[in-house]
This record gives sequence, C-alpha cells and structure tokens, in this order.
Amino acid sequence: MIYKVQSSHFKLIWLLSWPVMLSNISQPLLSLVDIAVIGHLPDSRFLAAVAIGTTIFAFVYWSFGFLRMGTTGMIAQLVGAQDGTANRTVLAQSLILALMIALFILLFQTPIIELALNLLGPQPEVLPQAELYASIRIYGAPAVLCSYVLLGWFVGNQNTKVLLVLLVSTNLLNIILDVIAVNLLDMKVEGLAYATVISEYFGLILGAWYCRAMLKRVSGQIIYAQLRTFKNYLPIIQVNRYLFVRTILLLLAMGFFTAQGAKFGADTLAANAVLMTFVMLISHVLDGFAHALEALTGKAIGERDFTKFYQLVAAAALLSILVACGFSAIFYLGGSWFIEQLTSITAVQLIAKDYLPWLVAMPLLAMTSYLLDGVFIGATQVALMQNAMLASVALVYFPVWFFTQGLLNHGLWIALLSLYVARAVTSSLGFYRLYRSEGW
Repeated sequence: MIYKVQSSHFKLIWLLSWPVMLSNISQPLLSLVDIAVIGHLPDSRFLAAVAIGTTIFAFVYWSFGFLRMGTTGMIAQLVGAQDGTANRTVLAQSLILALMIALFILLFQTPIIELALNLLGPQPEVLPQAELYASIRIYGAPAVLCSYVLLGWFVGNQNTKVLLVLLVSTNLLNIILDVIAVNLLDMKVEGLAYATVISEYFGLILGAWYCRAMLKRVSGQIIYAQLRTFKNYLPIIQVNRYLFVRTILLLLAMGFFTAQGAKFGADTLAANAVLMTFVMLISHVLDGFAHALEALTGKAIGERDFTKFYQLVAAAALLSILVACGFSAIFYLGGSWFIEQLTSITAVQLIAKDYLPWLVAMPLLAMTSYLLDGVFIGATQVALMQNAMLASVALVYFPVWFFTQGLLNHGLWIALLSLYVARAVTSSLGFYRLYRSEGW
C-alpha cells in the first residue's frame, strides 16, 4: 500500500526536528571546541588523552542512554492515549532509576575507570592524563543520567524547543569554561573535565525548572505507591533492557575503534578523534529526524492511527536523504579546511586528510539506521533494535575488521562503515516484517 505524504507531514517533522538538530549540534560542537582548545597545544598527548576520556564517558554514560530513549517511547504513547497520570508516574520512576544507576557508578568508579583504561590501552605517555580526566568527569554521573530522563520526557511530550534551550545553554557554558580553564588558568585536561562537570549540573537544574513548568499542563497525579514497589518498574525495565544491550553493543564497537586506532600511535589516535568529531556532528543532525519520529510515531500508535504513522516515516525519510547528501557534499568540498581548523599539528592534519573519503561516504551509509532507530523507539519495538545491532556487530563489523587488518587504519574505517550498512539492512528487514504482519 502506498501512503501519500502531504506537505503538513513535512512541516510537522520539521517543526519537531529543527530544535533537536540545533541542540544536538551543540553537543558535537562542544567536542569540536574541546578538540580545538586542547588540539592547539604543542603536545598531541593531551588531545589523545581527551579522546580516550571522552570515549570512556561515551561508553559509561551512554550505556544508560535507554533512560532517554525508553522514556521517550513510553511517554509518546501515553501522550497519544491522553493518560496524564501515567505520564507523571513514568517520569518519576525513570528519575529514581537514573539516580540508582548514578549511585552505582560513583560507588564503583575506581574499577570502572581502571577497566575502561585497560580496554582502551592508551600509550604510557597518554595514560596519566586520561586517568586524571576520567577521575573528574565521573562525578557528573547523577546530572547526566537524570538529564537523559528529562530530555526523553520533553521529546515524548513533543516539546523539542526545550531541548534546544537546555543543550545550547549547557554547552555554551561549557565552551566558555573550557576557554577560561585552558587559556586563562593554564589548565589542561583537568580544566576541560571540571568545565564539563559544572555544565552538566547546570543543565540538570535548568531542565528541572522547565519540567516543573510543563507539569502544570499535564493532567493527573503521580501514583506514589507505584514508586515503592519493584514490580511496578518492570514495564520500564522490560523496554530498557533491550535498549541497554543495543547501546552496549554500539559503544563496544566505537570503543574498539578507538582502542585499535590507539595502537597506530598518538597522532593516528588524535586524527581519528578529529574525524569522529565530525561523525558525531553528522549523526546528531540526522538524529533530529529520528527524535521527531520517536515522538510522532509513538503518539500515532497511541492513537492507533497507522496511516499517519507510515506517512510520517516516509516524510522523515525524504528529509533525511536530502540532509545526508548535503553533508557528503560539504565534507567532499571542504573537509580539509575543517580539519585544519581543529588542529594545528601537521602530522595529525595529514593523517586525518588521508581518511577523509570515509567521512564523505558516512552520511549516506548511516542515514537509514538512524531513521529506523527513531521509528522503533517510538513504537517501543526495541527488541528488534537489539537484534539488528547484535547481528551487525557480531556478523559484520568484527569479521570485516579481522579481514582488513592488513589495511591498518583504513581497514578500521572500512569496518566502521560496514557496521552502518549492516544496521541499515537489518533494520530495514525488521521494519518490512512489522509492516507485513501489522505487528506495531
């Protein structure tokens, strides 16, 4: 059956997407500033240490990214069903779950950091700086995880403009503190770490203020009895456990990429960090459409309006194709210039430019996987996301890396792009199966 896409569908997608895109851009832009601030120091080990430290917390924190994704899908469907009491209660349950996880991270911070550093295997001259960065950043855990819940709740309630205010404000503060710490106070990696932690708590406070204001427009009351009994958390845990496994697999692949790059030396590790910053920029922009679909498809399913569901997916797909083509063109024409703006270290520049073609191909290859993740989160079909990621990592990513090791860092980039292709294929097959069986 063909679903006709109307101009109103494009408008609806865009109205929810553009605030998410701008807010998401602020996150990799923060990494760009971190790289630029530390990357112009004469010693590449500081840049490599920040790359290692950033990877650790991408893994540690985003392992619990289900706190955002799961919250969005569940809340979006509750909005469609117009159940304000459940909306409030799920928010409270998710925040309690986030605080419990953060407490666990803080209690076991030493083995967590040591294990992460052993797995990533930075060179001896990089290790002390990476360890210092990590030992400071980990104290932001409560702020980060609770903010994940609030961000998911805002998206599920289709208020993406709050995300823009929150993330831009938080990251702008972080950028200012970065520059002050490194350029004025003569701090290095510890300055970037302190700046980030301060900004994370600022973001949580601001998010809580916006949440309190929004709750005044949500009907119903929190059912406090459901907060005290473990069995009432099972629906949230049921959804989130699949997202947890899926996220761990993705972060394992990304962490493996960084660890293998580190074996080629500090300059190659730094060059990969520069290019991966651009990868994050691309993914966060394309995720804008996915975030919009999380809210809109979830609401459509809550309303049981499946015609609208497919029309929204088609509209977001067309917009994603246009944006992905635009990114590929930008990095094809100006990639070398962008690299030179991030680091003045000649060796790092030359290495990064050598791998630029892989960055040019990335948006077109990754676009489908991002888009369908948004669909599956909104529909809470998260088991499918887990299975697609498991097949892609185990059956494609690692085998491709194994057989391309002779190509050194080029082989590593080939494996990474093969992961995006495999995710796109497996997710598309899953979408088609649900479409044929009407299993939404």
